[in-house]
Amino acid sequence: MTDWNTRTKLVHGGTRRSQYNEVSEAIFLTQGFVYDSAEQAEARFLETGPGEFIYARYGNPTVAMFEERIALLEGAEDAFATASGMAAVSGTLTSMLKAGDHVVSAKALFGSCLYILEEILGRYGVEVTFVDGTDLEAWRGAMRPDTKAVFFESMSNPTLEVIDVAGVAEIAHAVGAKVVVDNVFSTPVFSKAIEQDADVVVYSATKHIDGQGRCLGGVILGSKDFIRKTVEPYMKHTGGSMSPFNAWVMLKGLETIDLRVRAQAASALSIAEALQGNAALDRVIYPGLKGHAQNALVQTQLGGKGGTVLSLDLKGGQEAAFKFLNALQIAVISNNLGDAKSIATHPATTTHQRLPDDQKVELGITPGLVRFSVGLEDADDLIADILQAVAVSQS
Repeated sequence: MTDWNTRTKLVHGGTRRSQYNEVSEAIFLTQGFVYDSAEQAEARFLETGPGEFIYARYGNPTVAMFEERIALLEGAEDAFATASGMAAVSGTLTSMLKAGDHVVSAKALFGSCLYILEEILGRYGVEVTFVDGTDLEAWRGAMRPDTKAVFFESMSNPTLEVIDVAGVAEIAHAVGAKVVVDNVFSTPVFSKAIEQDADVVVYSATKHIDGQGRCLGGVILGSKDFIRKTVEPYMKHTGGSMSPFNAWVMLKGLETIDLRVRAQAASALSIAEALQGNAALDRVIYPGLKGHAQNALVQTQLGGKGGTVLSLDLKGGQEAAFKFLNALQIAVISNNLGDAKSIATHPATTTHQRLPDDQKVELGITPGLVRFSVGLEDADDLIADILQAVAVSQS
């Protein structure tokens, strides 16, 4: 399977057929499993072999198929599927850290990720230092002998800064720290973070992997040793594993993710180019634009693809942003992304509303900023809709 090309892996990777030889993967919707004998039950609780399962919280055949398929796509040795993207983030960090450890993190993060780092880890005696993720010297200066992990979004939410995965990894590994990358905005289609020396990659499968707004899910990817000896014991005892039904939905999503994400990214670039220089906008932020601060890094790290999301900073602040959102006729107002439907979000009052105003200013989350996740609609229709909404925003 590892020799197959990406789209083949996404359709066939990890498939386990039952005795009925079904075409579409089976949903093993069961919380437990039956043993042939008491002796077999005893042996399985001592050690589970390939294709052996005990309890859905520990593992399930449908979930295992999803884990194997996403690991093939990512180029990781192993994966553990979780109940949500935040279960993946929190499970990764809390399973590997203890009181007295030090973490260095980029400061531009999703609000819930900041909560884990600032509130949860702090409660348990883990110290966190925040840096400008785009500044390699800042990463270097923050490292200490007790630094155990670094954490960052490879493309930040919602201001779309792109962080040098290989550059940060070199700095972190010099002090023995593990590199944990939240790869949602870069997507598993464009990013090759494992190849660029990330140790652990996490996704909210709720986003591009499902891609159709149906289910929550997450996944942690890394070495077999890390996944099975560090992550799995923690997750199976704390209960953050993915349900079999959601795993089946994610399997179906993986079959089309390459086609969907490439189409969305192409539309995102067209929209960003059409909006550049619009007098009603202070900024058009899209990593695929040549004027983006990290566009050169996008060429080497993401194969020149800027992702499926752009951000628009409307003149007139929150009032203009709300007028824009309310005038949209195709895109829906929601807080998800990576969906087949285009989605517009006002981060300052939703996903990042808990941040103090000075922190929002520091991160570039202005009152006029709108995050726009590009769906699978016709790009020309989206451009026309956005332009009319921009005009309304200034009325």
